[in-house]
Amino acid sequence: MKKQSAFKTFLSEIPQNLFSGFVVSLIALPLGLGLALASGAPPISGIIAAIVGGTVVAIIGGSNVTITGPGNGLVVVILAAITTLGEGDMQQGFLYTLAAIVVSGVIMIILGFLRMGSLGDFFPSSAIQGMLAAIGIGIFAKQIHVMFGNISAKGSIIELLLKIPEGIINFIKTDSTSIFYAGLVGIISLLIMIFYGKIRNRYLKLIPAPMWIVILSISFYAYFEYFSTADYPIEKSLLISLPNDILSNFAFPDFGKIYKMEFISAVISITLIASIESLLSIKAVDKLDSLKRRSNVNKDIRALGIATVISGFLGGLNVVTVIARSSVNVNNKGSNRSANFFHASFLIIFILLFATQLRKIPLPALAAILVFTGYKLASPDNIVKVFKVGKEQLIIFLITLLTTISTSLITGILVGIFATLIMHIIINKNAKLFFKNIIKPNVLMFKEDDIYYVSVKNFSSFLNYTKLKTKLNQIPETEEAIIDFSLCDFVDDSVMENMSNYTESFTRKGGHFEVIGLDDAESKSNHPFALRKIMPKQINNLNKVFTKRQGSIENISKEMHWQYDPFSDIEMEELPTFGYFKTRKIQKVSNVLSNDSCTIFDVHFSEGELIAKQIVKTTMLHIHPKKNIPDFTLDKEGLFEHILHFVGYTDIDLDNHPDFSKRFYLSGKNEKQIIEFFTDELILFFESNKQYHISATKKGLLIFGNERLASVKEIKALAYFGIALQKIIR
Repeated sequence: MKKQSAFKTFLSEIPQNLFSGFVVSLIALPLGLGLALASGAPPISGIIAAIVGGTVVAIIGGSNVTITGPGNGLVVVILAAITTLGEGDMQQGFLYTLAAIVVSGVIMIILGFLRMGSLGDFFPSSAIQGMLAAIGIGIFAKQIHVMFGNISAKGSIIELLLKIPEGIINFIKTDSTSIFYAGLVGIISLLIMIFYGKIRNRYLKLIPAPMWIVILSISFYAYFEYFSTADYPIEKSLLISLPNDILSNFAFPDFGKIYKMEFISAVISITLIASIESLLSIKAVDKLDSLKRRSNVNKDIRALGIATVISGFLGGLNVVTVIARSSVNVNNKGSNRSANFFHASFLIIFILLFATQLRKIPLPALAAILVFTGYKLASPDNIVKVFKVGKEQLIIFLITLLTTISTSLITGILVGIFATLIMHIIINKNAKLFFKNIIKPNVLMFKEDDIYYVSVKNFSSFLNYTKLKTKLNQIPETEEAIIDFSLCDFVDDSVMENMSNYTESFTRKGGHFEVIGLDDAESKSNHPFALRKIMPKQINNLNKVFTKRQGSIENISKEMHWQYDPFSDIEMEELPTFGYFKTRKIQKVSNVLSNDSCTIFDVHFSEGELIAKQIVKTTMLHIHPKKNIPDFTLDKEGLFEHILHFVGYTDIDLDNHPDFSKRFYLSGKNEKQIIEFFTDELILFFESNKQYHISATKKGLLIFGNERLASVKEIKALAYFGIALQKIIR
């Protein structure tokens, strides 16, 4: 019945996915042509990648609303591969590059079967941002010259950037009518890309900006052909070149250099960038999915690899998951993989029926789309965002960017990873933290009271995040999860960003995901993704940045009309009087939430000494009763309590409450006073509420659950427990 219902849903959603696929194809058509040209490949190769990707991934992929095709990130890599492998012969270089694309696809298939989709988490966030910005600058540097009608501009990225002023001057002073009109089309196209977002007319917005450029370019050609006596002013060399018989002119890869070092380098670069771009896009698009589904990343990587192999054999570029076209799909209510399939189908129709019209599009028009795309990747806004996370992140970003521009993408990302590690060592002033604990298990997960609890030790960064992610992915997003970093010395920005992603994902699915243990961490900025360095001693409160947990506790204090002091030590004098702390040394108390009779706080204490010394952090409740109460200890009845009873410790039985005596271990010196204190009302209260460990002295009652920090929900429950208990014993 479920399969039949799913099939009916699929059929009912075909119209909206058909429309969404059509809208996406309007963007994919000019982008596919432009990305191929920017890569130094024939224009049709970009369309082949989109068609093959849309068809294959739609059938066997593991994502739901993603769109596949040629990607921005591969432009610089493919262009470098064609130039290097061809040794000056761009056509032959393209054939060698097709072979590299095929081999890259095979590697992606293997990575998918080996379940290596998590490798994308190994790359630090700022290094990836720096690499993407470098790719954007590379696209911008090359395509801005083409936008002004100069298709012969050559040189490194830095050389092309330095030539931009000269290129603009040459365009202004040009005597060539063809270059002038081509450049004018490019400038107008760029203005359309820039100001399209400011258009509020819903009818104009039905057609995406890149498609408007195509329509206006073809209209410009039509004007000279049908309405003007003058000839079309733009030369054929500045127009798109498509084969006359598209179906019979597929390029075939040449594997002649498969053993050459430059070929292997090209394969590694293509695979690396294709994988990173796809993994980042899949993760981003999953956040947009209105049905709150999570993609099967490994299955999708396999599908992308198969599509890439097929595309390469047909003369097409790599197939990757693309964020921009996927976002358009979601915004137009694409709900399943059929939208990707329909987008590919419409591209086939466009190519077969409108190839003649597409040949009338000037290259500067497509270059303008790519200039805008390159600028967006390397936008100053992106630099500002990185800086807000932390100054050290900007340093990593710039190191990766500059290295990538001056060398290669592989060198750039490797240097970015190394720079991130060095920066983490400098911040912590401790190289041993990383090298000593990198291979140790640092994640413990268990379930208690229907709550998944995950404790992370030593450090958590891009180096070992996959260990944490493996555990988190086992937790259903409809459940409640608590992630405790209190035993970590350091948590980096990549992990913090991923914790935010999990929080959003759990919230969408109706679950609850909470991060604790970072209240004592030093942060370099107020940004939620800023790295955290856990401080062993009380730190300067003036430099303390409130965590999300502390903000939530403060909200509880306002809601319940309690006082909240995140740095108070008011409990330090009373805590040592409780038997629980006779063998434990209190380090500090923080996050104190209190009213006239109850105080909730986080306490840090140590157990053991020297090698056996261990720091424990837990949340406790202290009730200050107005009358004297007997000394006693109340806990859950368990195996340990049975052992205590066996070796001579007394478990006080309450004669009229046998069920209570079975469930709870009650002990104390003055049995008579304890029995008198435990009234029927008090016993009923303990039987009806969550079982906590309770220790009572003349200083009051000390109450806590497990020896760990409590989540915000647990703190609120503990507060209400204290209020109700205090009313009974006062």
